[in-house]
Amino acid sequence: MPISNGVKNLIKKFIPSFLLDWYHFILAFFGAFFYCFPSKKLKVIGVTGTKGKSTVVEMTARILEKSGYKTASISSIKFKIGEKEWPNTLKMTMPGRFKLQKVLRQAVKEDCKCAVLEITSEGIKQHRHRFIDFDGAVFTNLTPEHIEVHKGFENYKKAKGKLFQLVEKSKKKNKFSVINIDDSNADYFLNFNTGRKYTYAINNKNAEITPEKISLEISLPAEFNIYNSLAAVCVGLSQGIDLDKILNILKEIKGIPGRMELVIEKPFKVFVDYAHTSDSLEKVYKTLGKGLICVFGSCGGGRDKWKRPEMGKIAAKYCDKIILTNEDPYNENPSQILSEIKSGIPDTKYKIQDTIYEILDRREAINKALSLAKKDDIVIITGKGCEPWMCVAHGKKIPWDDRKIVKEEFEKIYG
Repeated sequence: MPISNGVKNLIKKFIPSFLLDWYHFILAFFGAFFYCFPSKKLKVIGVTGTKGKSTVVEMTARILEKSGYKTASISSIKFKIGEKEWPNTLKMTMPGRFKLQKVLRQAVKEDCKCAVLEITSEGIKQHRHRFIDFDGAVFTNLTPEHIEVHKGFENYKKAKGKLFQLVEKSKKKNKFSVINIDDSNADYFLNFNTGRKYTYAINNKNAEITPEKISLEISLPAEFNIYNSLAAVCVGLSQGIDLDKILNILKEIKGIPGRMELVIEKPFKVFVDYAHTSDSLEKVYKTLGKGLICVFGSCGGGRDKWKRPEMGKIAAKYCDKIILTNEDPYNENPSQILSEIKSGIPDTKYKIQDTIYEILDRREAINKALSLAKKDDIVIITGKGCEPWMCVAHGKKIPWDDRKIVKEEFEKIYG
């Protein structure tokens, strides 16, 4: 039951917000009704937070599958039902109500026992999570994101909390929640009556699960992947899976598509990552260290304009060379977006020759980065990860994949 972008825009323009809210709610009900409320026949786990959701979904699904549970999963990376999987090409992390319920119904038909879903604040705002019976909820972390849409950080946090409210109200047995208590917002999520609570942390001794307590070993880089792994461990334990088995499964995971993904290894390293907030950008740069050639823009034209100067400021702190480029501008002027990012870069950085480049064509920007790179440099391209589209003006979507473009441009330059 797809609705065109034109119709969606008309709905947003002419229908008052309270009626629009009811429209989304009713659509959610009919989606669930049409597909006979499939979540009642599945163990459904929702993963929410600002960062790490897709990785936690992928890790959790892998643990469940390898432990004998036929599993479905939905993330910004892909859809998966048992052995069948296909990329998420919707340019929406959380699909619309009918699509979401349809996938859950297909999971039931394929005899899946579990479904792991990435739950976004925008999806919650539009009631896409409603009429899904959740067994468990995972909270990864919370940093400012979508603040303009939610009209403040507290509203953003409360939107995330609505997933925990659904678990609280669910009539499912053996309900649970998983919470990162290193995050300053953990207490808010701990207050929900969600059944058994599993807590994890790296720096908090009161956590039930820490890397030291469970002897965690993973192949994925960065501290944030330790956090993601701990969240997945907790979900596995909630389902009675043996800890040693969980740890061995995690150790086997060599990478997550578009998340700190190493695309070129020699003569210099090229990474592609989804980081699109100032906080996640800083964590990626810190992990990679020195000699960074950084390609990025500010995704989501028309949204979260406040973060653009912050991203410029962080890039100036960590990157040897900065290449600002296009990244899902939608209907906003791409040059204006770059100008706002650049406003956060100190004047001292401007004065250094061949330090900052503005190249709107993203393919050309990637080519430039590869051309500048020397042995032992690291090229890091952020903002899109493995996303299959670039969204530009008038609702147009251009087929895209940073990883594919990197390989094509590398071949052009180095053969």
